[in-house]
Amino acid sequence: QTRRRLAATGGESAIPMDAETERCLAAAGFGYEDIPAADVSIMVRKTANLHTGGTIHDVTGILHPALIDAAVAAARAIEIPVTGIDFIVKTPTEPDYWFIEANERPGLANHEPQPTAARFIDMLFPQTVPAPVRKALQI
Repeated sequence: QTRRRLAATGGESAIPMDAETERCLAAAGFGYEDIPAADVSIMVRKTANLHTGGTIHDVTGILHPALIDAAVAAARAIEIPVTGIDFIVKTPTEPDYWFIEANERPGLANHEPQPTAARFIDMLFPQTVPAPVRKALQI
């Protein structure tokens, strides 16, 4: 794990050196001591969680509108103003998804380049947002 990633995630994204990681490496023909070529990606877990070494990719710009609508509908249905909605999707550009869970206390870090924490503060304190921005964001 790079120092930059460690600093950005507070150590949250370290890959556990356990039996599952070793099994996934072995299935790909590698071991802990092997060094793959620079252009080789190896799946080291069957899960994509940040806390087990997963990575985050911002797909906001390519997200299918049906996914946005489904997330908004789920958040409104449970009436929690700030909600993390977890889906599994094959690709963010397609409308198909599987709903996993809704988090009433979603993490606000690790969403770069989206200003998630700033938008949360704007929602809590809309009077601090300049009027033209408030109008554009409809808050």
